[in-house]
Amino acid sequence: MQQSDRAGLLFALAGFCTLTIGDSIVKGIGGAWAPTAIAAFRYCLGALGLSLLLVWREGPRALIDIPRPGVQWLRGAGVGIATVCFFAGVWLMPLTEAIALVFTQPMFTAVLAAVFLGEKLRWQTVAATLVAFVGVLIVLRPNFAEIGLAALLPLGAGFGMSILVTANRAVAGTGSALAMQAYVAIFASVILVAAMLLGHFSGMAELRLHWPEWHIPARIAIIAVTASTAHWLIYMGTERAGAARVAPMTYGQLIAASLVGYLFFSEVPDLVAMMGAALIIAAGLWLWRDGRVQRIAKDRG
Repeated sequence: MQQSDRAGLLFALAGFCTLTIGDSIVKGIGGAWAPTAIAAFRYCLGALGLSLLLVWREGPRALIDIPRPGVQWLRGAGVGIATVCFFAGVWLMPLTEAIALVFTQPMFTAVLAAVFLGEKLRWQTVAATLVAFVGVLIVLRPNFAEIGLAALLPLGAGFGMSILVTANRAVAGTGSALAMQAYVAIFASVILVAAMLLGHFSGMAELRLHWPEWHIPARIAIIAVTASTAHWLIYMGTERAGAARVAPMTYGQLIAASLVGYLFFSEVPDLVAMMGAALIIAAGLWLWRDGRVQRIAKDRG
């Protein structure tokens, strides 16, 4: 393995593990503020910081000439769905199991890409999706019995991320990596602020807004900074080793989440649930390997 590949893998692994910092802070907030409010505040902070950085690097025109705004709205909606569902999910179930369910994203993405982008749905994809579905049922087993339909929230997060990834493919090459990050934060902020207001007036107590204690916005600011840092590390890793090569590093997040859940929340991983998580991961790695083989064959051909 070349030195650039090793560095890329380490950057990506560090990035995915850094995401766990924000996840654990969200879990620590534990319902002290509405999940829609947390998500909106987090992305408003991110949008502000990324927009300033984008203007500094590429000029104000980069914020005016936004390519394919319809798809950018879709990217923002995907992030919004994923963020609210995940924030609510980690409050209700163990951190490791919630993250494991989010790893269904590659399977959702494969199906959405086939339906909306015309990509071929191969038998390997169907088989991997079925394996992941079995894993999901195993992970949901105790949580569904305890908290009901709310156990499906992390799956909503995985579906939201698959919308983002599919839309990313549709706008690939239309702007810099920094611009794409800024656009998704801007559009997600608008959607999440609207969702926050709708939630407040919906009558649901869990979504009602109130003035939070000072430490809640401070924690959310840390989430925004650590998430931006994580995405920068992942981008650095992808730039050095390639997206296909660093993809398996995402599962380092599950190991980090298991450690954090055990040390800070006294969550001992359920062995049966971990078996389900292993099936989900195996399905994701199978899709990754199959995709890599297809790319190599295409390059040689």
